[in-house]
Amino acid sequence: MPTGEPKFYLFGGLKPWNEQAWSSSDDQVRGGKSESYLIHSADSSVASFRGHLDITALGGAGFASQRSVDPQSWDLFDYGGIRLGVTESDGKKYTLVLKDEAPLKRPDGRQESSISWEYDFVPSGTEVVASWEDFKPRFRGKPKDDAGPLRLDRIKTISLMMRSFFGEQQGPFKLGLRYIAAINFEDKSEN
Repeated sequence: MPTGEPKFYLFGGLKPWNEQAWSSSDDQVRGGKSESYLIHSADSSVASFRGHLDITALGGAGFASQRSVDPQSWDLFDYGGIRLGVTESDGKKYTLVLKDEAPLKRPDGRQESSISWEYDFVPSGTEVVASWEDFKPRFRGKPKDDAGPLRLDRIKTISLMMRSFFGEQQGPFKLGLRYIAAINFEDKSEN
């Protein structure tokens, strides 16, 4: 597992957390009642992804997520994956989501669905590490086996998601993060 200081912080770490860099994308867009927030500490060194996952409105389904705003253009081609610095966890399963295309807007202002590259994890300890191979393509939560490869040279959004996994989990959730960073497994200082 990589150790040492990450070389490229996307959020947190050497860059203060900024709540305005994130936006909620909860199941309320489909008639659900889940809600999420990303709140940073007074010194902006820690962010808390928290909220409430309601599965009653959508028959056992539900999701709450925070995504980076304004499509970015991160070139992560020279890196091997993502590392999250965790400060606290409730033991629930979360999903880290990458998109290599900026979603189009529908006439009603909502975003069109597009392919997401997702990694499900239950935090244990102070770090979560995912290599690019760990991210699986999905469309609206279902596997998308015919998707092309993830374009690492043009990552547009990053999201943190809490979902029910069709009734497996619900209720309040909270995940504390020090950072989200790109890491390089080939660098011996991170192995």
